[in-house]
Amino acid sequence: MTPAKGQSQRALAALREMIVTNRLPPGSTHLEAELAEMLGMSRTPVREAAVILAEQGLVEVRPRRGLRVLPLSARDMEEIYAILTELESLAAFEAARARPDAAALAPLRAQTEAMTAALDRGDRRGWAEADDAFHAALVALAGNRRLAGVVATMADQARRARLLTLPLRPAPYASSEDHRRLVEAIARGEAEEARSIHRAHRLSAMETLLGLLAAHGLAAV
Repeated sequence: MTPAKGQSQRALAALREMIVTNRLPPGSTHLEAELAEMLGMSRTPVREAAVILAEQGLVEVRPRRGLRVLPLSARDMEEIYAILTELESLAAFEAARARPDAAALAPLRAQTEAMTAALDRGDRRGWAEADDAFHAALVALAGNRRLAGVVATMADQARRARLLTLPLRPAPYASSEDHRRLVEAIARGEAEEARSIHRAHRLSAMETLLGLLAAHGLAAV
């Protein structure tokens, strides 16, 4: 990777993290120069990162007015979760068909236990990070790079709303149990069962999130 490419990738990672953690809140507008100063780099990598973020649906680039962080409506979230549900369920199916060994399944088991441990100590952010890592590991296990790329883009869009609603929801211990059941189905090579478990898991997560947005009057996040 060239130094210039490396700078662009660093700008992309930093800006994406600021967006999904609400440091750059939805609806806010930022000039390239402002963001470049914030990141301690020139405007060129910021501009290149903004183009990618726009392609991923996180920002709108407006000539001479900088970039605007796009808010997501409840309808947007419903669409995003519909895509995540189907693609991750396909990943679960393909992972089970591949019959991964214990070493390949170890990251899934480890992140599931990390989720429970985080909830036990009252660390909702830690739970979310372990949950994200579980889903990324699941998709990676399917061995489909294009599927992984689409899922990563959708997951980035959903992450902001998930973090915002984390303090509002009951402790999600059931999510860890869903993950355990999924891992066991994959280990047995039960592809259809794995797909069914994960689809139900994702649909439940969508219903919880949309319910929280409605209950707290959050029309957009």
